Order: sequence, then structure tokens, then C-alpha cells
Amino acid sequence: MSDPSRDPSFDAQPVRHVSVAYLVMVAVAMVIGAGIFKSPADVAANAGSFPWLMAAWIAGGIVSLIGAFCYAELATAFPNAGGDYHFLKTAYGRGLAFVFAWTRFAVINTGSLAVLGFVLGVYANEVVDLGPNGPALYAFGSVALMTAWNLKGMYAAESVDYALTGLEVVGVVVIVTAGLVLVATGAPPATLDPPGAAPPPDFFQAMVFVLIAFGGWSEIATMSSEVKDARRGMAKALVISTLLITALYLGVNWALWRGLGMEGLATSEAPAAALMAEAFGPYASLTLAVAVTLATVTSINATIVVGARTTYAAAHDWPQLAAIGRWDAARGIPLRAILAQSLVALGLVAWGSTTRDGFEALVNFTAPVFWGFMFLSGLALIVLRLRRPEAARPYRVPFYPLFPLIFCAASAAMVWSSIGFVAYLWEDPANRVGAYYNIAVIAGGIAAVAGLAATARRAHRP
Repeated sequence: MSDPSRDPSFDAQPVRHVSVAYLVMVAVAMVIGAGIFKSPADVAANAGSFPWLMAAWIAGGIVSLIGAFCYAELATAFPNAGGDYHFLKTAYGRGLAFVFAWTRFAVINTGSLAVLGFVLGVYANEVVDLGPNGPALYAFGSVALMTAWNLKGMYAAESVDYALTGLEVVGVVVIVTAGLVLVATGAPPATLDPPGAAPPPDFFQAMVFVLIAFGGWSEIATMSSEVKDARRGMAKALVISTLLITALYLGVNWALWRGLGMEGLATSEAPAAALMAEAFGPYASLTLAVAVTLATVTSINATIVVGARTTYAAAHDWPQLAAIGRWDAARGIPLRAILAQSLVALGLVAWGSTTRDGFEALVNFTAPVFWGFMFLSGLALIVLRLRRPEAARPYRVPFYPLFPLIFCAASAAMVWSSIGFVAYLWEDPANRVGAYYNIAVIAGGIAAVAGLAATARRAHRP
């Protein structure tokens, strides 16, 4: 049998054709999903007062910005379509990196696609009711349609990607506008409770929800080998996107507080819906449904774009997986990796349509793994400074090693917090199927990399 990695098409690589603006667009699309319509209530419930609420979101922006500085150095020094996968491989070896890529492929990214599909389905079903199975049908259709759209290629889809993200930002700005409408109509302002001298006891828990809401900006590192400006492009995109996201989040939280007050915000199941109803009356539900749908479609699109690149990079490193590890030069995308990723996501949608609680628990159980790899990526910056001092670093993180250590500490704190959340979920036997699935995925990744390595060793024996 011929070695598929010797096929000339296997040698096609990403080319530098992506602008900084496009990277910012992808980062914003990844981060600002439907979660911002709900997460402010969780933060407010733990922050205690408006000043501490805003302090939590500002702190989340600062931590994300510090992380962006770290990723900017990694992405410019070691550009690769694998993003975190490549950083982990370079710092710790390809075994650990493969487990990371496998976990993302089997549950983290694909599970996120399925969750986003269901979020879209719930709101879209309010606009056009397809019955009790409507959310699942919308979820399946949205993932399938956005996959088909991405198969057109980067060169064909770029303008529509901008439009989708623009509409997503408009949806978020609508919430801020609702707050401004209340000011303009003379609605009485919410009571501004004075903050305590020290952070409230649950401020750390508030920060957990904030950092979850900020998650996703690092994904654009998978496009580090495609950005036109190889020296400063990634740094510009990461910094601009985190600042823009922070500004939007602060605006949303001000508007929600202005319309609902701290108590109303903290106790609301759907704070954005409550604010919309107060500002726009009978048209509120339709306005919110459209805003959430736009935000979710855009996040699905961005997740497909960045997630498949990690799968491609990992498959490209192993001749046995060469069928997936090919880059379509004509379209500028990892076409087969996109297809493989979406097939798994659609399978998870099918499962989620039969057991939504167990499916959501499955995704929640990935949190310690996700943040654990974020910690290792941050630590990789320090490891590679020591092991690869000769590597060209067009961009260097400021205040080294303080910034990488702060980012690692924040990621470690998220690991600890998410372990506590997993322990809470474990108490419900209905959730345990999600834990078992995740354990099976990680064990399968370890077994797979061991098998791949053994096959490679046998192939090289005389």
C-alpha cells in the first residue's frame, strides 16, 4: 500500500492571505455567542453590587488581554494551523498534543457546535414553530448548513463572514440600546448600592462565569500561519478583539443593570428578555430571538472555521491519518477536517435530541480538560523560552514572566473551580453518562496515540 503522505496534495499548506480585520471578526464571533444574553445574571448574583459587577467584567477583560499577549508571542514564534496543538507539541511532545486535538475533535469543539445548534433551535423555534422537535431540527440544520457554507472556502465566504459577525454585534448593541432607550424615556435609574471595601465573598465565583463568557479568543491562533502580517498581525488581532469584546460586555452589563437593577438582574432567568420587554414592549421576544439567532449562527460559523484547523494539523502529523490531514489549496481550507468535525457534531446533535440533560452534562464535564490545556499552553510560553531560545520571536510578551504566570494562575483557578462544578454534576446519576463519555474520549485519545506511535515504529523498522 502506498504511503498517502507522499501524495503531492498532502504537501499543500496554508498561505498568508488573511487580514487582521478578519481575525478580529473570527475572535469576536467565537466569544460573543448566546451566553452573553444569560451570563450577566450569574455574575450579578455573585458580585453583590454594581461596582463589583463591573469590576468583575473589567478583571475578566484584563486577564483575557494578558492571555492575548501570551498567545501573540506563541503564534508569531511558532505559527501553525494547529494553534494550541502546535504549541503543546513543540513544548511537550506530540503525544500530549494529540490527546488535546483528539479531545477537541471528539467532544469539546464538536460538543460546542451541537450546544450552539440547540441554543439557536430554541430561539428560532419561537419565531417559526416546528413543534416539539423543532430545536433539534434547527440544530441539525444550522450545523449542516454552516458546514456546507464553509466548504465554499475562505476565498468565497469571507465577505459573508464579515456580514454575519456585523449582525451579531448589532444584536449585542440592541441590548445596550435598550438601556439607552430607558434613559431617554425617563425611566427611573436603578439604585446604585455602594460597594464594600473588600470584594464580596462570592466574587471569585463571579469571575468564573466572567472568564467562561470570555472564552474563545485564543482560537484564532489556529490561523497564525494564514495572517498576512506575520510579525504583528496576530498581536494586533488578539489585542483589538479582546478590547472590543470587553467594551461590548461592559455596555451590555450597564444596560441590564440600568433596566433591571442588581436584584432584578441577579434573579432573572432571562435578563436580556426582561430588559427588552421593558424597553420595547410587545416586540421584545421577537427582537431577542432574532438577536440570539444571529449571534449563535455566527458562533457556529467561527467554531467550524477554527476547530477544523486543529484537527487538520494533528492528522497531518501522522501518516496514518493523512486522509484528514490535507489542506485544500484551491479553497484555502482543511476541507476533509471540516467534514469530519461536522459529522461528529451532527452525531452529538442526534444524541442530544434524545437526552438533552445528559448531553449538556457531557459538554459541562469538558471544562476541567479545556482549562487544563489552557494552563499548559500558557506554561508552554515559559517552557519554549527556555528550550527554544534561538527561535525568532517577532513579538514578545511584555512583563515576562509575570504575564504568563498570571495567565497560568487564572487558568489553574478555572481548573479547580470546574472540578468543583463537575463534582456537583456527578451527584445526579443522570449526568454521569456525560462523565463516562469524556473519560472514554480521553482514554481513547491516549490509546489512539499509543497505537499510532507503535504503527509508525513498525513502519520504520528495517
